[in-house]
Parts: sequence; C-alpha cells; structure tokens
Amino acid sequence: MVSVGQAQKAETPDFTYNLGGKIDQMTLTTSGVMLITHGKGLAGIKPGQKGLVFNFDDYGKVKQEEIFIVPNTPYVMVGQAGFGGIAAKQSVIDVVSGKRLFDTKANGWKAAGRPTLIMPENKLIVSGQRTAKEKYTQAVGIYDMATGNEVKLFKLKGANTLTGRPSIIDGGVILPTFKGIYRIDMNTGAENWVVDLKNVAYVIPAEDGKAMYAVQGKGKNHMIHKISPSGAQMWGEGNKLKGVVSNFEVTPKGLAIVSDVADSGKKGLGKLASAKAQSNISFLSSSTGADLWEKAPKTKGYVQHFYIMDDGILFGVGEGGINKISYEGKPLFKKPLKTGENIHTMALTKQGMIYITDSDADIINLDTGESIWSKPIKYKKAKAVTSTYDEAHSRFLISTGDEMIAIDENSGNINTFATYKFDEKENPTSLDVRDGGLLLASDQNLMMLDFDGSTKFHEYYRSPGKSAFAIVALSAVALASTAAMAESSFQAGANRNHLGQYNQYGAQKKREADAYAAIATASFNEMAKRFRATAATENAQFILTKLDDGVGLVKVNKDNGIVEKEIILKDKKPIYEVDDFGGYLYYLANNNSVYAYDLKK
Repeated sequence: MVSVGQAQKAETPDFTYNLGGKIDQMTLTTSGVMLITHGKGLAGIKPGQKGLVFNFDDYGKVKQEEIFIVPNTPYVMVGQAGFGGIAAKQSVIDVVSGKRLFDTKANGWKAAGRPTLIMPENKLIVSGQRTAKEKYTQAVGIYDMATGNEVKLFKLKGANTLTGRPSIIDGGVILPTFKGIYRIDMNTGAENWVVDLKNVAYVIPAEDGKAMYAVQGKGKNHMIHKISPSGAQMWGEGNKLKGVVSNFEVTPKGLAIVSDVADSGKKGLGKLASAKAQSNISFLSSSTGADLWEKAPKTKGYVQHFYIMDDGILFGVGEGGINKISYEGKPLFKKPLKTGENIHTMALTKQGMIYITDSDADIINLDTGESIWSKPIKYKKAKAVTSTYDEAHSRFLISTGDEMIAIDENSGNINTFATYKFDEKENPTSLDVRDGGLLLASDQNLMMLDFDGSTKFHEYYRSPGKSAFAIVALSAVALASTAAMAESSFQAGANRNHLGQYNQYGAQKKREADAYAAIATASFNEMAKRFRATAATENAQFILTKLDDGVGLVKVNKDNGIVEKEIILKDKKPIYEVDDFGGYLYYLANNNSVYAYDLKK
C-alpha cells in the first residue's frame, strides 16, 4: 500500500559532481564526506558543498582493498604497491579539509608500511625506507596530523625494520622491531634503551603511564611482558598465555586478559590432545605477572562481552552463558547463568542488568546472578532481534521478527504485545518509541503500533530489486568493521570494557562528539558538530521502490506513514547512499557523475 500526501517529485538534483573518470565506488565516511574512487584516483563530496572537497588524480585506479578509512576520524589511508609489488606508496588524506597530510614521495620515503595513527595525540607514525638521497636508510617518522608537519625522524641502525605496532608512551616512541623493542626520546631523538624481545605485536601503557606491557606472538599463543620505564624486563621471561590476546584491560588490581584458542583442525585423538577452541580469561599480577587465580572461570565458548566492574569481571559467551568473577578469583554468582546463544545486549537498567539473546531475555541481580523475576523470558528463536525501553509505560519491548514481547519492568510479567508480518519476508531491523506510538522498520516496510499494540499504519513499498550499491557497500562496511576491531585491540587508556546503560544512544553520541571536540582541530570540530546535531532523517525514512514513473526513493513520514517526497532515479538498479545526519541522497547518475539531493527540503 502506498499512501501519498502532497508528494513532491524531485528529479533535478541540488548538486552535480563530475569526477572526470569512471566511478568505481562510493563510501560514506564517519565524517559525512562521501569518498569516491574513480578511474584516476580519489575524490570527496562534503554535504551541501558545491564542488568537490578534493580530487586527487595522481593515484591512478585505486582498489578498494588499498583504502583504509580510519574509524571515528577524518582520515583515510591509501596504500598502493609500487613496481613489482615491492615499494609501498602510502598517503593519508584528511577528507574534511581535503588536504593530503602525508605522502611517501613528498615526505622523502622510498617505501613505507601502513602508517599508525596514535590517538588522542593525533600523531602519525611511519616506518620504512628513506630515498636514495639518504642512502635508503631504514627510519621511523612522526607527523603532526593537525598540520601534516614532521615532528621527528629517527634513523634505525643497520637493516632493522618495524615488526609490530609502534606507540607513544610517556614522551617516548616505542618501536617493536626485528631486533627488539626500542625507546626513542621524542625530544632529543636519542635511543634510550632496547629490550631483546622479538615478534612483539604491540605495547600498551601500564597503570602508571610510564612502564608498559608488551604482547609477544609465539605461534598460536601470546606472551605478556612488563617493561620498566628504564627498559628492564620486570617479569623475567614473561607469562605465557594459551591463545591469542583479544582483550586486554589494565585495572587497579591487575591485568584482565581474554585470549582465544582457535580450532586446531585436527581430528580423532589429535583433536582430543589439542587445546579446546574457546576463550580463556586470565588475571595477572601487575607486579610479578603471576596468574592470581588458582582456577580460571570456564567459558565453553568465545567471550562475546567483557566488562570491568567495581567488584570483578562480568563476561558473556557467544555460545550462551553469563558469569561474574571477583578480582580474587571467586565466583560472584551463585552459579553460572545459562542463557540462549548470541547475546545481543548486556546493559544496566534501574533494576539490574538486562540481557537479550536469540531465544531468551532477563534482568538479573548483578550481585547474585539471579533473576529479579521468577524466571527468564523464553521465546522461540528470533529471526531478528531488536529492542527498546518504553519509559512512559515502564516496560521493555523486544521484537523477535514476527511478534513483539512486552516485559513489565517492575513485575516481570510478559505478554505477546503484538504480532505482525512484513512483506517480502522482511523482519524489523529497528524499533523506536515515538510520541505517537512504536515504530518498526525494515528496508521496504514501515509500521506504527499504538501503545496498546494495535496497528496504526503499515506501509509497504515493493523493492525494485537489490541495489548494486547496497551489495557492494555491505562488503565494504564489513571490511571496515574488521579493521576497526583489529585497531581497537591495540588501544589502551580508559576502560574500554564498560557496561553502559540500556538504550543510551544519545549519550553515546554526546561522548563521541566530546571526544572529537577534545582533539581541537578544525576537522574534528566539524565531526563534533555533526554528531551533536539531530539526524536530518529523524522524522522520515527513505525507501527505494518502484514508482509509477520508474524506480525512485520515497520520503515517508515516520509518524503518519504519508509520502512527503518522491525522487525519481530512472534506474532499475540505482547505486545510491543516504546520509542520515547530513540529510543528503547521493546517486550515481552515470559513469562519471554523482547527483546529490537535499532531503531536508
């Protein structure tokens, strides 16, 4: 059904961008700049700006795998192999300002590995080989990303090269190299010390911000070492952990570490003899490296959630199960909590901690691990889980795909609040509480339920076929997410493993905006403003569908289901992207051009 109000047909774009080469890919970055790869290089479009913010045509064709969009920054890194795939050309672009802040050739490098961005210091560390003018010396350079200026250049002795991720700790550059870990003084450039530790993946600051912990690869296992500010190994040969470290938190009482053991691939007796494929949780003394727990908690799977609490460590396992253990190694729950598989949510509420899985949900007392109600809420395995908190009616709402479950937060009473069926076998992917009711949405369906569960409207817009861009974009987003996860595993500082309040999307946005503003460059300030602003599409949903005049996008009012605008794209499988915050639709009009439509009108 399509209900149309005073729908405005908009076929003339507000902005037209010609790239001068065949467009390969459009990717919306966190900063709001649309990154475009084309036959000659890279270009960027800024929301509402006439003309391209940059267009670098000296790259030639850039492959998608050669681009790394650094999460939560205005930076994009481009790494291209030179002749024979040997010399790596690296550059870093600030897509908001449109400036290329680093380039191997311009900055005197013959070849370099992918640079390392250090935040919040906003410094770039580059390692590789200098040009013939400097006799191809191996070196490490530090650059200020606010200006692109070189801060320091350190030349390494002999044929030494960087093998792990560099860090900046207490005024020193820490370099895990082929010959060991080096500390170079940021001010003088002097080599302070070297520790004979090879195959170190990364180093993170210790609790005093001066000493450090080094994570060293040993085949399928990792070793943890502690190094003093003067370069002494404080734990002797270190502590060997089973598996690869996936989470590492420095706490006032010790080191909380998750290490993952992969499936050995062996069969029969060989499999029985090998370590189980699961996560191991260790808690090490910061002074000696000794394991403080006589008996580690059993996981029987991979740790999906890991939170540092005042009284201990709370964790959830992807295969099902939640447990909490004190820093002294004592179980804090009366018994491990059994849950369904795939824990979507673990978050704080007024009554305790809520968890939601594919097949059950509950609120538990975090001191005992027991349900605050009589028993967990069970439901048939969900096709797609989305949930929200209805504060006005003191209830939690969980959509499992074809029904909505309402849970009274005070009594724990549960009832099937509503049932529904979306067309094209879709399941709701979002659930929002609005002034006029509860909004469920998917790609082609929009449904508003009244607060009593009755249907106020259900609008369905038939899909014209899979968007080519949607398919490509998903793979690009997946790659970016994987890279972001890999990067985050190296980050230190404040507790990253913090259990947040349920349904605090707005608070999280504010934290991100504050973090951007704290870096105090023009580009980060722009990002802060973007994240503080209300999403331009807060009150409308844009759906691609088949219209009378051809395939197009409809702007549907979320509160009444009425179509407010139609944008005819005249393309059976349009390649497009909607910027929810900026409020623009970007459409690949032809091989060389992108149209932008202002959706706020």
